[in-house]
Amino acid sequence: MCKSLLTKINLKTAIVLLFFLGLKTIAQNQNESGKTAIPYDLKWSERMALTILNRYPQAWQLDGNEKPKWDYKMGFVLSGFEKLYQKTNNEKYLNYIKEYVDEMIDSTGNIKKYDIKEYNIDCLNPGKLLFNLYDITKDLRYFEIIGKLRTQLETQPRTASGGFWHKEIYPNQMWIDGLYMAEPFYTQFTVKYEKGKSLDDIAKQFELVQNHLVDQKTGLVYQAWDESKEIGWTDKQTGTSPTIWGRGIGWYMVALVETLDYFPKSHPKYKVLVGYLNQIAKNVNQYKSEFGLWYQVADKPEKFGNYVEPSASGMIIYALAKGVNKGYLGGSYKVKAKKSFDSFIKEFIKVDKKGEVNVLNVSSNIGLGGKPFRDGTNEYYLTSKPRDNGAIGLGAFLLAAIELNK
Repeated sequence: MCKSLLTKINLKTAIVLLFFLGLKTIAQNQNESGKTAIPYDLKWSERMALTILNRYPQAWQLDGNEKPKWDYKMGFVLSGFEKLYQKTNNEKYLNYIKEYVDEMIDSTGNIKKYDIKEYNIDCLNPGKLLFNLYDITKDLRYFEIIGKLRTQLETQPRTASGGFWHKEIYPNQMWIDGLYMAEPFYTQFTVKYEKGKSLDDIAKQFELVQNHLVDQKTGLVYQAWDESKEIGWTDKQTGTSPTIWGRGIGWYMVALVETLDYFPKSHPKYKVLVGYLNQIAKNVNQYKSEFGLWYQVADKPEKFGNYVEPSASGMIIYALAKGVNKGYLGGSYKVKAKKSFDSFIKEFIKVDKKGEVNVLNVSSNIGLGGKPFRDGTNEYYLTSKPRDNGAIGLGAFLLAAIELNK
């Protein structure tokens, strides 16, 4: 009888202990703001997205911004949220996009602090988010802004041979990231609302890159080209900037795969664009590290101070995987993308005790010209201090993880 009573006491004690241990576990799974820690058994795409939601409750806070801003970086990251929403139908991903856009526009359908006269081609990138938002909500403000951004392209200054200037303050200059900022938006608009009337002009922007920004030796792309050859950073023979930047290659490859999303297969320039993608995919694979990652200065892996860089690597992985999934590239590139993604996890990803995903050592924002003058040399790119969790690194990883379904 004493033994039976002792057994009952021990059982009761065990139940109490398990109850309190359970409470402790729940408490440990709560972060400082009361949010549940991110489970380790989710796919990398959702872990990254949930991390962003935890860390930046408003999307304009990405990259440490202190005030709301209509910004290409937000557009880049939120394009990943849009794809994740389409994949999961989870409303919180759509709401995150909508809250950002609604914060940035007023009741009359104007973007706050947007000035068309700046002719900043970066401003078009967040506009891509409005197509789906309008289709879902039928909010006319979104439709009006789509039209206003298209109007900017109508009057955007161009180089003598027809390439869009990057900004009003950068005359006669095409920047490689400008292809990503403008062409997917431009293509979607002209196919959706203009019966494709501007498709030749879109193809021409890529043709100008092929003719003037592709390095003849490596087949990789420079960051910028000044057709007038007047700015201080330009090569007086070719007009290109001095450095082949890893992220610049990423911007170009993503521009191609996302433009092809909307470019009709029946158009004669469709195969030309697919050819450009195959060309850059082949060439960029000659310049990856032994573990399948890409460098800050892409064509000089051995240069002192050079390093593998996550935003470039993530973008290239995403573009290669998407290229295969869409049928633009051969299947071997998917195998390469998967291996590179695994290396990305080992090299750049750190998961903290809350389950939040950190992307390490992301290149800071890089530009050319301006004041103080940015000369675009290899040294300039290598001495620009990287930072953890830069928005472009987060977005690149999110997009790569979605496309690979990892």
